[in-house]
Amino acid sequence: MIIIDRERCVGCGLCVSDCPADKLTVEDGKAVYTPECIRCGHCVAVCPKSAVSIPEYDMEDVEEYDKDTFNVAPDHFLHAVKFRRSVRNYKEKPVPREVMERILEAGRYTPTAKNRQACRFIVLQEELEAFKAFLWEQMPDLAEAMKETAPHYSMLFKFMYRRQRKDPQDDPLFFNAPACIFIAADNPLDGGLAAANIENMAVAEGAGVLYSGYIQRIVEAWKPLKEWLGLGNTPVACCMLTGYPAVTYRRTAPRKKAEIEWR
Repeated sequence: MIIIDRERCVGCGLCVSDCPADKLTVEDGKAVYTPECIRCGHCVAVCPKSAVSIPEYDMEDVEEYDKDTFNVAPDHFLHAVKFRRSVRNYKEKPVPREVMERILEAGRYTPTAKNRQACRFIVLQEELEAFKAFLWEQMPDLAEAMKETAPHYSMLFKFMYRRQRKDPQDDPLFFNAPACIFIAADNPLDGGLAAANIENMAVAEGAGVLYSGYIQRIVEAWKPLKEWLGLGNTPVACCMLTGYPAVTYRRTAPRKKAEIEWR
């Protein structure tokens, strides 16, 4: 799993002290790897001599530290967090494939529990209209099935269905977004963390997202929709409508005071 170039290794022990799984030691002045690690890559990242590699991964993807591009000014980052908005009005403009790939890179590099990297990303853009048609077709049966277990959602989804059928241009679920990203993960926290990074990257690319709890709940509750997406039994952690905003926000929105305990 881990290859240590003995010619490059200087036995400094940095990888040993930084390994979260305690799978590295220094013997005879060289780092030695013990199998069954979690392949987190800390040893690759911390080595001052680039002596460590993980053949299972694309090592060409590894970037060297650059102090000029690494740090984000705290004020700029906080401003970006404050300025983000949930987008419900999108331009009729698709997100180019290369832009979407960069957005998803932020999800791919998000930390996961035990470094499982088990999040799946399903991007609907070309097939989004087909999925929407199938979802609306399934909505009456879904709403009826939820009548006993979730009566509030049953009534709400029936209302949405009637509204959409009355005016197909009225889109109470998808808001005419040009793309939809589903994140599937056994650990919902993994999916949520990935979603946050994906949104930040989308905003950096000039796009925006809307976290759709309704669509997430609909898909998770209705097996035919999960089968359509090819998700099997993997839970849907998040659904994100994605596209270029058709509205311009001039300032941040106010928020109530944070509830913080300093102890």
